[in-house]
Amino acid sequence: MTQPGKEFERLVEIIARLRGPDGCPWDREQTSESIKPNLLEESYEVLEAIDNADMPELCEELGDLMMQAVFHAQFAAERGDFTIEDSLRSINEKLIRRHPHVFGQTVVAGSDEVLHNWEEIKRTEKGYEKRTSVLDGVPKAMPALARAMEISKKAAKAGFEWPNIEAVVDKLEEEVGELKDELAAADQTRIFEEIGDLLFTVVNIARWSKVDPEDALRVMIERFSARFRKIEDAARESGRSIEDMTIGEMDAVWDRAKQEK
Repeated sequence: MTQPGKEFERLVEIIARLRGPDGCPWDREQTSESIKPNLLEESYEVLEAIDNADMPELCEELGDLMMQAVFHAQFAAERGDFTIEDSLRSINEKLIRRHPHVFGQTVVAGSDEVLHNWEEIKRTEKGYEKRTSVLDGVPKAMPALARAMEISKKAAKAGFEWPNIEAVVDKLEEEVGELKDELAAADQTRIFEEIGDLLFTVVNIARWSKVDPEDALRVMIERFSARFRKIEDAARESGRSIEDMTIGEMDAVWDRAKQEK
């Protein structure tokens, strides 16, 4: 049987030592604010390892991500706000409380009922009474596409929803038309707004299709990057830079790259 607790305690002790009087000068200078970017970066690196199905890399990146959590808890402990034990106790109690079908006597028919019960239990928890809108609770710091998806889900759950996906596609076509009009008018403010409307409509199509738009765009960017690098390779092989290639030459390489898997 594994002993994750032992290694976790060791991590907590290491972070505390790094922050101690005889610790690392760099670590001692950090604050929750200063390392916020690190937390995001480590989260994205975990996602990349998952996308690449790279298990050794995922193992390492999960460790880096856990280090960030312990780091922030250490800052809080030093201020006297809370400890890592408080954070762990909080999530353990929350998981047990929100899974009465596992840790209690509640019987559920499937995952839809689990999600319904989860939301009902959340409404009884401390802090929920401060929410004045069904849209509350979605972090503003989330990437825009991911946040749009969560906002869309909450609005739809409240009944603000299209009757079918065909209606959402019709809305997409409407938004494209409006964007074309504003592009023709060269109204930068309205173009900005219409692009936002268009993107939000695409997010709703993703929601109806059960596709994560943030994930879909991330994978598409990797696909685009791989194909674009093929064009750069072709330019180098011909003794030129990519800027010297014609758009026709680029398109030909791009089309060949699309046929490759």
